[in-house]
Amino acid sequence: MYRNIVAFIVGMTALPLFAQQTDVPGRALSYDEAVSMVMENNDQIRADRYAEQASIKQKKAAVGLRSPQLSLSAGYAFMSDDIAVDMNGLKAPVGGALGQLGLPIPPALTGQLMAADWSLPLQERDFAVVGATLKVPIYTGGKINAANRAARIGVEQSRWQSAGNRNGLYTTLAERYYGLSLAMHVVDVRRQVVEGMKKHLDDAIRLEENGMIARVERLYAEMKLSEAQAELGKAQAEASTVSAALSGTIGTADKVIPVTSMFVLSSLGDVADFKALAVDNSPILKQVSMKRSLAEEAVKAHRAEFIPQIAAMGGINIYDYQLTKMAPRWAVGAGLSFNIFNGLSREHKFSAAKSTVKQVEAIEDRVSVDVNTLIDKLYNGLSTVSEQIDANDATIAFAEEYLRIKEKAFVEGNATSSDVVDARLNLAAAKIARLKCAYDFDVQFAQLLETCGVSERFADYRSAHGYRAID
Repeated sequence: MYRNIVAFIVGMTALPLFAQQTDVPGRALSYDEAVSMVMENNDQIRADRYAEQASIKQKKAAVGLRSPQLSLSAGYAFMSDDIAVDMNGLKAPVGGALGQLGLPIPPALTGQLMAADWSLPLQERDFAVVGATLKVPIYTGGKINAANRAARIGVEQSRWQSAGNRNGLYTTLAERYYGLSLAMHVVDVRRQVVEGMKKHLDDAIRLEENGMIARVERLYAEMKLSEAQAELGKAQAEASTVSAALSGTIGTADKVIPVTSMFVLSSLGDVADFKALAVDNSPILKQVSMKRSLAEEAVKAHRAEFIPQIAAMGGINIYDYQLTKMAPRWAVGAGLSFNIFNGLSREHKFSAAKSTVKQVEAIEDRVSVDVNTLIDKLYNGLSTVSEQIDANDATIAFAEEYLRIKEKAFVEGNATSSDVVDARLNLAAAKIARLKCAYDFDVQFAQLLETCGVSERFADYRSAHGYRAID
């Protein structure tokens, strides 16, 4: 009777924990399917597309610097007075001269001439004009060429930035996809521990009833079962957290069940191969290279400030209101501009641009060393994890046999409850350690490919190099 009550209580306590995993539906999803969903739904991917489009537009804008610039202008002015040439001061000298000449001019005509306003109007006090101006750059000292090259580099830089973000997403996906696989396997191991502890408690109850063990042995079994149930609950909660993170990464509200097993590659290849991949594909190396190229173009643009600028220009008045007829309707010409002195501003900017080039070159060298160092670290870490997997296999085989022996010995009265519990927990620890090694391998391998800039080859490497599934 006592055994039945305990078993009933244990079963009711464990039920919600099992229901959490078995009663909630989930979508089975392979790793490749998860990758497709990330590339389709991730906000960062969409943002990068817009960034690339913006850089392409900026490139087109730079091309427009070579084109003629046509502008339309309109203006209206109101002045205090008309513009005129006042010649009234010449009346007296002219009148005197006419008198001395003795010309037969009627006095009436002479009076009218002297009474008239000798002011010549040139421009009325208010006027308006609408005109167009055309400017064509002829020579800018290389400034336009530098701007166009910088714009093209900007497009490439944007694309490498996008590539870097995509590689990072691959790594994040691997962490969460295989993280959920790990968490679910840990739940299974913890569930096995609970089931084993329940069986051990049944044995302890039976042996206590038969007077073969002390009450404390049964109480110890109950305590360890309770602890095992608590560990199962923690494992389930961890799996739920990782599941939510994975769903968020791939852009779905559904629960996901990973069906692609964790794995260990049969062979990694040579570390030099990964370093060669990084030279051609590493987004961070390419971006630093782009920064150096941009800095060099900035030097060329600032050097142009020391060279005369030449442009052709023309203008035409399309419409005017009360504008003086003396104003030309159109005009064409060419102009040259050269900044002789501006407080040494251009000199300092030019010097700063050259210093920036040196700075970026130093950074480029440092980043190259860091990338190679990281590749070495990850490669060596993968080799170590592979060796640990093999060691874990032997440990698990031993732990399983040791548990079998201790369980048999306990039933026969030759082992204590703690012996059985310790043996079962050691087996669980060995299984979890093996699973964690597999997870570490997969994540570090994703990080290695990200460092090399070829994260999209994750699944291809698994197929091409041979692998061992870890379940």
